[in-house]
Amino acid sequence: MSRTHTAGSRPGSVSRALARDRLGVPAVLFFVLAGVAPLTVAAGVIPTAYATTGLTGIPAAFLVVAVILAIWASGYVAMTRHIRNAGAFYAFISAGLGRVTGVAAALVALLAYSFLQVGLYGAFGPNAAAEASAHLGLHAAWWAWALGAWAVVTVLGLGRVDITGRVLGVLLCAEIAVTAVETVAGLAHPAGGHLSFAALSPGALTSGGFGTIGVLAVVAVLGFVGFEQAPVLAEEAKNARRTIPVATYVALGMIAVVYAGVSWAMAARAGDGHVVAAAGAQGPGLLFGLGGSGVLSQAAQWLFLTSLFAAALAFHNAVWRYMFALGRENVLPAVLGRTGGNNIPKAASLVQSATGLAVIAGYALAHANPMTGLFFDLGTTGGFGILVLLAVTSAAVIAFFARDRHGENAWRRLIAPALAAVLLGVIVVLAVLHYATLLGVRPGSPAAWALPASYAAVAVLGLGWGLVLRSRRPQVYATIGLGAHAATGQHAPFGPGMLS
Repeated sequence: MSRTHTAGSRPGSVSRALARDRLGVPAVLFFVLAGVAPLTVAAGVIPTAYATTGLTGIPAAFLVVAVILAIWASGYVAMTRHIRNAGAFYAFISAGLGRVTGVAAALVALLAYSFLQVGLYGAFGPNAAAEASAHLGLHAAWWAWALGAWAVVTVLGLGRVDITGRVLGVLLCAEIAVTAVETVAGLAHPAGGHLSFAALSPGALTSGGFGTIGVLAVVAVLGFVGFEQAPVLAEEAKNARRTIPVATYVALGMIAVVYAGVSWAMAARAGDGHVVAAAGAQGPGLLFGLGGSGVLSQAAQWLFLTSLFAAALAFHNAVWRYMFALGRENVLPAVLGRTGGNNIPKAASLVQSATGLAVIAGYALAHANPMTGLFFDLGTTGGFGILVLLAVTSAAVIAFFARDRHGENAWRRLIAPALAAVLLGVIVVLAVLHYATLLGVRPGSPAAWALPASYAAVAVLGLGWGLVLRSRRPQVYATIGLGAHAATGQHAPFGPGMLS
């Protein structure tokens, strides 16, 4: 018989439950925003997007995509009121589209968040090496600094989740404050002395033709990746029915304002007609230079490193939560679903740490470029995987509420998720068609098809494993998506009408 304990279990005991009532709205918000990594996007993604696409409608794209994601979140948040599971996409898609599809979605989520997590070491290492060499007189290879960050993430990944939330909170507040000051400074000193609103205009979305809407939408969606993580923390949240929706919408609103504001400030400071060239020449310096070359610029450069670190820590936690959810239900080895002291699934956390170590070592031994091959390629691909899951989850929401309305109105259970499914589906197609542009490689390059194809391969593997579980391990199959109730097989969060 499985040994199941509550959050109050004695230290060292084995459990299949996460610690409850430890995270309030601020802590959940810190986890979500740290995963989004605002300063990483502001300093890395936005300048790259200007330089790569040659388009100036990025600020407007962030606002439009924020509206699309707010529509998507209506059904997503409604579903969190009826399903609480550390593997949110996995549980939601299992409940809506069936257990077999849910297993495939879980593996896709695991791969996507792993890409995002390990990819961040590829940016942290080189930037830490450059800063340490320039300001501290310390000289070491990029991988040495990446390993240092990896070691700290490994230790914090084994600690109490609320302590990790405080660490993320301190780092996040500092980076948002600096980003806000840089934004104000840029807008206060526009090129030519005149503040232009052209970059915020809807017309900017079609400045390069109608097809550019898709490119801009993909870039903007990738910048928002991470805001969807609040339901992953539902099992540990205080008053989850209130905490999760509030954190989700507040995070989405804050991200939209920060991204639209800072990208607009870059265009304003450089000039609408010159921002593309400036982004290509300066890279992250396009952000760091908004407030001049003094203390603020230097603070932004150091906080760029803490932003990368905070995101790596947040995504590390997201990955072990999915491993935990799958291990608890015996879809993956059961050891991944057991928690010990502090109610942390140490085995799952250590497996993700081992993955990060192997990737860092592999890129170091291969003498590969960590910024392009590790950070940019894997990060973009991780974001694309989340984009696919957003679209599939919309369909799952519709199917879930079609069987039982659960008291939800038509907007939340049907209209919003249907609209989101169509819009996000179009963006997914455009992302595939323009994947070479997203990676900055030639059309037909192996990376342009192999990286997105990795999700198809994992999804097929998940579908096959789900079918094996259904035919050969029906007891395990029956607990898929049950979350904390998997050990008993009782109190399923969805009814017997669930698709098989």
